[in-house]
Amino acid sequence: MKYCFFILLFIPMFLFSQQTRTTRILFILDASNSMNSTWDKQTRMEAAKEVLIKSIEQLRGVPNLDVALRVYGHQTPITNDTQDCQDTKLEVPFGPNNIDAIKNKVRSLQAKGATPIARSLEAAAADFPDSIAKNIIILITDGLESCDNDPCVIAKKLKEKGVKVTPFVIGLGMDLSYLEKFACIGTYSDAENKESFNKVLTNILTKVLVNTTVQINLNDLLKKPTETNVSMSLYEAGTNNLKYTFVHTINRYGNPDTLILDPSIKYDLVVHTLPKITKTNISIIKHMHNTINVDAPQGSLKFTAPNSSTQNGVLMRVMEKDKPQTINTQVFNVKDKYLIGTYDVEIFTLPRIIKRIEITQGKLSTIDVEAAGSLEFVFPKPMIAQLFIDNASGKREWVCNLDESSLKGKLLLQPGNYVLVCRDKDQKSTAYTKEKKFKIESNKIVLLNL
Repeated sequence: MKYCFFILLFIPMFLFSQQTRTTRILFILDASNSMNSTWDKQTRMEAAKEVLIKSIEQLRGVPNLDVALRVYGHQTPITNDTQDCQDTKLEVPFGPNNIDAIKNKVRSLQAKGATPIARSLEAAAADFPDSIAKNIIILITDGLESCDNDPCVIAKKLKEKGVKVTPFVIGLGMDLSYLEKFACIGTYSDAENKESFNKVLTNILTKVLVNTTVQINLNDLLKKPTETNVSMSLYEAGTNNLKYTFVHTINRYGNPDTLILDPSIKYDLVVHTLPKITKTNISIIKHMHNTINVDAPQGSLKFTAPNSSTQNGVLMRVMEKDKPQTINTQVFNVKDKYLIGTYDVEIFTLPRIIKRIEITQGKLSTIDVEAAGSLEFVFPKPMIAQLFIDNASGKREWVCNLDESSLKGKLLLQPGNYVLVCRDKDQKSTAYTKEKKFKIESNKIVLLNL
C-alpha cells in the first residue's frame, strides 16, 4: 500500500554554469494500482493527471526548454501473485512542440500495476540526449518502491556520477513514517489536498526554470532598497485570498531577496510597517525578473523613564497626526519602527501624557517620562472623590475618579500639584465638599489621611 505523493528533482551539478542554454525536464509519473485510491474527492491518479496537465501547459512557449514523459505501472495490471517490475516506458521523448503530445498521453493513462521507482530512475538516465543541457527529473508518485530495487542505491550511483539529487517530497497526510524510506534523498513538505499539491509543483517548476522572479524593494528617502525585516502579505488582487507571506530579507549580497511567485495572477501587496503600506493590482511578467518598488523610509520610537522602574507596566498609544485610529500600542522601554512622519502619542500614565513626535529616517526618537511618585490614601468612610492636577498655567484638569467603595488605595502619579475633591458618601449636601492639596515628586510616597 502507498501513502504519499513524492516529487523528486534530480539535477546534474555541473549544469549550473553560465553557458547553460537548454533545460530538459523529464516527468516520471506513477500510474501504479494504488493511484486509484481516493484523495481529495477524486482518485490520486485523477488529481495527479489534472495537476500535471495544468503544469505542462504553463511550460508552453518557455524558451530553451524541452520536456519529456516517462510512465511506470501503466502497462501490466498487478495481481495478488505477480507484479511487473519492468513496467516503465518513455512515452513521449524530448523534442520540439511536444506539450500537446504529453498532455494527450497523460489523459489516456490508467493506473494498473507495480511501482518500480528505482528501475524508472535508472532507465531515465538514458532518456536525455546529452549531458550538456540542464537535465532535470521530476518524479510524481504516491508511494514507495514495490519492487526489489532501492531508489537510495540509484540516487547514490547518480551522485557518484556527479549528479546532485535535490528532492521535493509531498505527503498526503497519511503515515509519515514511510517517508523515512526516502531520508537518503528527500525532505518532507505537506500536501493535504490537490490545491497544495499544485502549488508545490508550480513552485518547483518556477524554481527550476528561474525565469520568473520578483524582488520587493523597500526604499528609503534616497530611493535605495535599504529597509528590511518586515512581514509582507500578497493577496490575489481584489480578494482576501492570501497567496504568500514573507519576512522581507536583504540577502548576503546586500540586495532584497529574490521571490518565486505565480505569474498567472495579479496581486495586492500589504507591507506590515507601522502604519501598513498597500499596493494593489500588481502584475508579474512571465520569464523576467520583476521589481516592485515600495517607498518605506523608517525611523524608531521609544519611551523611557530615567531612574525609575515604576513605568514598566505603562502603555503608549501611537496614532498618525490628527487621526484618532490607533496604529500601535507600545510598551515602556521597547523600540518600534514607524514610517517617517508626524505622530500623536498618548502615554497611559496618571495623568495621561499627550505628545506630538516626529519620526525621521534611520533615527531613534525618544520620549522621556518623569519617574512617578506614589499616593497612598486612607478614608475613614466611603467617599465620593475625584483627583485633579493644577497644571503650569494654573488650570485644573481632571485626572481620575476614586473607587467610592474603597477605604484605602495606592496610585502612581506623575510629579505635580494635585487636589483631591471629595465628600462623604452618606452626606447629602454640597456644603460637606472637601479639598485636599498635595504635591507628588518622583520616587517619593505621599500619605493622605482624611
